[in-house]
Amino acid sequence: QAQFQESGGGLVEPGESLTLSCATSASERQFFNTFRMAWYRQVQGGQREWLATVFSDGRPIYPDSVKGRFTISRDNANATVYLQMDRLKPEDTAVYYCNKIPAWTWSQGTQVTVSS
Repeated sequence: QAQFQESGGGLVEPGESLTLSCATSASERQFFNTFRMAWYRQVQGGQREWLATVFSDGRPIYPDSVKGRFTISRDNANATVYLQMDRLKPEDTAVYYCNKIPAWTWSQGTQVTVSS
């Protein structure tokens, strides 16, 4: 059973921005502030790609592929992690997932489609 639920995906045009949210299950909310959280994405038939990590102290890290366009943040009071994506490109089209590190069961993710 997945303990995190992504939302906020949709269809956007190239160049636009989108913010994804990741909510934590009620049973795990009390521990959220200790979790190292991350966002990933996966295109159909491809491997899951790491996008961002936020440590329990709020410090973020990114791969070079999205650095400067994607911003991860967390709200410990609401046990939620966010991914703000700017200047979206068609190649950002994928299913986006969040999870803790080490990962628990994966949820279904949220679809992001970037197309004109």
